[in-house]
Amino acid sequence: MLTDPFGRTIEYVRLSVTDRCDLRCTYCMPEGFKNFEEPDHWLTFDETERLIGAFARLGVKRVRLTGGEPLLRRNLPELAARLSALPGVEDLSLSTNATQLAKHARDLKEAGVTRLNVSLDSLQRDRVENINGRDVFDKIMSGLNAAKEAGFRKIKLNMVAIAGKNDDEIDAMVEFAMAGDFILRLIETMPMGDTGRANGYLDLQPVKARLAEKYGLAETSCPGGGPARYLGTPDGKFSIGFITPLSQHFCETCNRVRISVDGTLYLCLGQDDKFELGPMLKAGASDREIEQAILQAVALKPQRHEFREAPKKLVRFMSMTGG
Repeated sequence: MLTDPFGRTIEYVRLSVTDRCDLRCTYCMPEGFKNFEEPDHWLTFDETERLIGAFARLGVKRVRLTGGEPLLRRNLPELAARLSALPGVEDLSLSTNATQLAKHARDLKEAGVTRLNVSLDSLQRDRVENINGRDVFDKIMSGLNAAKEAGFRKIKLNMVAIAGKNDDEIDAMVEFAMAGDFILRLIETMPMGDTGRANGYLDLQPVKARLAEKYGLAETSCPGGGPARYLGTPDGKFSIGFITPLSQHFCETCNRVRISVDGTLYLCLGQDDKFELGPMLKAGASDREIEQAILQAVALKPQRHEFREAPKKLVRFMSMTGG
């Protein structure tokens, strides 16, 4: 088992397969950003399979494919099939903006992807364009419909709640999720890079209390190994999660690490601690050497982020870290 210096078991890897994205969400990547990783530096599918295989042998059970926008990576279903077949990988999921989902939903399902998270910050076309930087509302809706037709159930909708931009739509999003049998997740903006700091932070604790009273929600659980705290209706038909890195951080239960497209292992979303695994893979390191490097890296995992204490600490954007 992978255990960090603070006794937390690491059993969840978020794997970025590209840092490219077809959107420019205001909280993630600025318009005109061009500082992408060179494709020659990306992990190949063979290198990725070897790396995730090493993590699985050390006890990792959950893998989430992220980006950028992961569906921009050519032949992604092929990689998904290879990862889902690895011994020890029990849950393979994917986070997407859904603009490409209609084309790939069925192939992803057949490849072994079990769960989807879809970004949806508004139900209003003009706001989607304003927040995401592109007019993609119809593509997102088509993607959601295709995913349902492919057999995906309880798709999670990720709504980044931004003060003054979409916070007046939260109740409408709850109703939309209830009607469509989605799981809704509300996310506080994080001060990562200038883009993250420029968006209006919304404390979700009052929102959580208000929604709990309005809909009669109580604490519940939900599939997946992420940081959300969930409330649900008494009949169990609807759940809503709250990801609150600022108002109520979840560092004490952190069970995950992130791998960027070039094989850099980030130990904390809100810190600079990292370990370069990519060069080892490209140099032909043995499985034993890769496993030892992972153990060495996890020993560097910090206790917690410092989003509140040092909001300007991180200069890298969310898309550079990976999902």
